[in-house]
Amino acid sequence: MAGAVRVGVVGVGYLGRFHALIYSRLDGVELVGVADTDRARAEAVAAEAGCTAHADPRALLGQVDAVSIVVPTTAHLDVAGPYLDAGVHMLLEKPVAPDMAQGREIVRRAEAAGAILQIGHLERFNAGIMALAARIHRPRFIEAQRMGGFKERATDVDVVSDLMIHDIDIILGLVGGELTEIRAVGTPVLTEHVDIANARLQFADGAVANIVASRVSEQTVRRIRVFQAGGYLSLDFVGQTLDIARPVPRPDGARPEIVRERIAVEPVKPLDAEIAAFVDAVRLGGRPLVDGAVGLRALEVALEVHRRMGG
Repeated sequence: MAGAVRVGVVGVGYLGRFHALIYSRLDGVELVGVADTDRARAEAVAAEAGCTAHADPRALLGQVDAVSIVVPTTAHLDVAGPYLDAGVHMLLEKPVAPDMAQGREIVRRAEAAGAILQIGHLERFNAGIMALAARIHRPRFIEAQRMGGFKERATDVDVVSDLMIHDIDIILGLVGGELTEIRAVGTPVLTEHVDIANARLQFADGAVANIVASRVSEQTVRRIRVFQAGGYLSLDFVGQTLDIARPVPRPDGARPEIVRERIAVEPVKPLDAEIAAFVDAVRLGGRPLVDGAVGLRALEVALEVHRRMGG
């Protein structure tokens, strides 16, 4: 794509505001405007980002080449549909939709119009996850914990769609094989939706993953551990450290020594990296790291986890 990529942001609440500010400082990008049904909110973010403000979610149609949609999941199809039909490339926040039917419709409309569709699975752009993934080969057991305190935002969905879906997506990417069994338990605590949940995923190649997600915990924990032949890896998302333990043969033929190594991952802001990758895909016509098909698979597993909990 020649010239600056014209972009907009629809939905400028907590996360959408950051989308707008990041676009506003990217080279080769013109932030045309932001839209939000809360007009005052749109005007405040527009003043920060140096663009126009609109209350109508469709106001940016015909003015932009690409758009971030950062609205509640239940509104994704209604808000995203007109932009996709117009061939506008889209970064759509996760999960792709509240159900598979709407998710498939979003992906279908993107494909029909030839629009790039990237789903906002932010953790795929975490520098620690990238460092971990580069060192993974045929994982046998994965344990993921994603726990934190309660926040009022994102309470329109349960903790599986809010938090656990990040680790579901990561694990699907790390294992890469067919998922054969899901077991799950969960319970509401502060909302009408499930606020704390555990899921066990079994894959055809024998790999097993155990995932815990909570949005009602006192401490913030973001950690994933991977066990594989010849080693153990543990990533602390918060501290951005990757611990590796592996056996090293002894010269005398005795039992191998366990050698431990800690790698400090160079911090990279995942949202900056995600948006930059989206803009590159738009400019170069490439396939996003997390396209519609990837987003749909993560959603399908998340919904099955919810179903197994009796939701």
